Amino acid sequence: MRGSARRTGRPLRRLGRLVLGRNELRRPADRVEGAVVVALAVAFLAAIVAAVCFAGHIYRSDRTAAARMRPTVAILSQPGPFTTVSTSAVAKWRLPNGTERSGILTSVTAPAINNTPIGASVQVWLNRSGEPEAPPPSLSVMILTALFAGFSAMAGAAVALGVCYRLCRMALDRHRLAGWESAWAAIGPRWTSRH
Repeated sequence: MRGSARRTGRPLRRLGRLVLGRNELRRPADRVEGAVVVALAVAFLAAIVAAVCFAGHIYRSDRTAAARMRPTVAILSQPGPFTTVSTSAVAKWRLPNGTERSGILTSVTAPAINNTPIGASVQVWLNRSGEPEAPPPSLSVMILTALFAGFSAMAGAAVALGVCYRLCRMALDRHRLAGWESAWAAIGPRWTSRH
């Protein structure tokens, strides 16, 4: 029990020493770099939370949009398109309240109309106003879309934070090298001069 508590406390103790340690060999630039690493780690954790919320929002909005659509069957009044040049056909369908409506279906709103004879039934999805729309994605496609969006947001945040760290590190390394050069300019002549 005591050993497990000691093991879990070590990373936090090391992190504290990295940022706040009283090592005399540590330069101010080293302390700044430690603080930057901690700040970027906290920012990355916040980005993970934001990416999860973003993915959840996309999934919920896709589910809401799909729930607003109603499936129905349309009867083609003319044959469906046989070529890729013509992508539409006239059809009739019933609204949920029982009224009949006719209009033009395209291969986007009714993918099954291609090479379909007159009088054939095809499934269409209607919006709240009774107009055909593209079929909603399946549940697995909604989940994959949300996961991809969340992962992309998290990866973008990781790249941006990595670039920030690299730029900060370059600036700190320049500062460290300038400090070494000035120290060497002061100490170097005493070491290299021969008496």
